[in-house]
Amino acid sequence: QVQLIESGGGLVQAGGSLRLSCAASGRTFSSYAVAWFRQAPGKEREFVAAISSTGRTTFYADSVKGRFTLSRDNGKSTVYLQMNSLKPEDTAVYYCAVYGVQNGMVLWVHSYSDYDRYDYWGQGTQVTVSS
Repeated sequence: QVQLIESGGGLVQAGGSLRLSCAASGRTFSSYAVAWFRQAPGKEREFVAAISSTGRTTFYADSVKGRFTLSRDNGKSTVYLQMNSLKPEDTAVYYCAVYGVQNGMVLWVHSYSDYDRYDYWGQGTQVTVSS
């Protein structure tokens, strides 16, 4: 079992910044890749960014590339999503998730954006960007 707790969401004006955190407990966090997904009202859940277990490899959705930065501190079992230059279209509930395979780098690089490959999910944190 693993528990994930997201924090850092809120209301911000367009062009502003937020940093989301995802704190994990209950599993060897450093052995698993982690991703962020988001879901806006009336839309499907979409991939935002993912980071490998070591933190050396990251992937981003085209819509956030250059604006969002994903990092992790395995000593604190926490992943951070720094979001800059926020746009109204970034408004959504943001979820962090832990990949289902331990040290599964080869599998992960081919499936990092598939939400059904992630076993554990946080409760989500709301991000609202006003225009």
